[in-house]
Amino acid sequence: MQGAHYTDEEIARLGHEVYERSIRNQVLPEHKGEFLVLDIRTGDYEIDEDDLSAEEILRARRPDGVLFGLRIGYTSAYTLAGRMVEEG
Repeated sequence: MQGAHYTDEEIARLGHEVYERSIRNQVLPEHKGEFLVLDIRTGDYEIDEDDLSAEEILRARRPDGVLFGLRIGYTSAYTLAGRMVEEG
C-alpha cells in the first residue's frame, strides 16, 4: 500500500509545503482552477482539468508515489452547494 507510513495529515501538510515552496508560483495564474496532483516524496506533479486524469498520468510515472491533490488557486478542490473560495 503506497504511503502506508504517512498519515493523511502528514500527506496534506507535506503536499501543501511542497506546493507552496516549489510549485505555486510556476502554475498561477495560468492554471487557476485546474487540478494538480503531486508526489510528496519527489515533487513531481501533473496538472489537468480532470483530477482523475492528472492522477492517472502521474501514477504511470510514479507508481509508488505518495500522491496529494488540490485545485490550483482555491482553498478546496470541491464544493457542495456552496462556492469556491480563492486562496488568500
